[in-house]
Amino acid sequence: MVMLAIAAGVLAGFMTALFAVAMWADNNGTADVGYGIAFLVLIAATALQRGALTAAEALVVALPVIWGLRLAWRVGRKNWNKPEDFRYAAWRKDWGDSFVLKSFAVIYMLQGAIVFLIALPVTLMLVYPTSAPLGAVTLAGAALWAIGFVFQAVGDAQLDAFVADKANRGQIITTGLWRYSRHPNYFGECLMWWGIAIAAQPLTAIPVVGFVGPVVITYLLLYVSGVPLLEKRWAGRPDWEAYKARTSVLVPLPPKAA
Repeated sequence: MVMLAIAAGVLAGFMTALFAVAMWADNNGTADVGYGIAFLVLIAATALQRGALTAAEALVVALPVIWGLRLAWRVGRKNWNKPEDFRYAAWRKDWGDSFVLKSFAVIYMLQGAIVFLIALPVTLMLVYPTSAPLGAVTLAGAALWAIGFVFQAVGDAQLDAFVADKANRGQIITTGLWRYSRHPNYFGECLMWWGIAIAAQPLTAIPVVGFVGPVVITYLLLYVSGVPLLEKRWAGRPDWEAYKARTSVLVPLPPKAA
């Protein structure tokens, strides 16, 4: 428990530093760039207290590290020299005089708490290990993570290419993986965290608790900060409503007949 408390303190310090940078830059997009890095900070702060890892543990640790690095690189490249994201701009307007305080509490501290919950499969494995060898369950979880990684990476690449084409300005992507899911990148992210939780399951003495992580990220993406916020922008447009009616929200499925 002390290890987790120390790691949580390091994470809180990192989120506070992100907040300070955001206030200096007058752009809360810093939170998006720092989101993936926050997982690396938390996991590193836990792993350094633990010491040497087994091969199985090292594999599980590598999965979110790869995910976090790719996410931070993509978001940073996408947001470089860009205006503040529309979500943060709207909050800036709505919060008025309480903007600074609410930014610290809602955007940074709350996000830090969410990072802590999502990363539980990995941190619990490090704090309460079983020293089990690399086995079929861990490998199966890693394979599930790999499938999710492909979905997210390919979905993001297809979206980036679509947005970069000026001919598509104001249009909705409905091709590639996006023909089968309205959010294939979110599907990939959920799949990765379920894979991480499964991979860590035989390596921790309290495996069930670790599944809080994928439950939290799946719930948030489906009902809170992912799908609802993005789809609100397109609501009411005939082309969007038609696409929405025929296309699965998350899990890729064959499109419904018109």
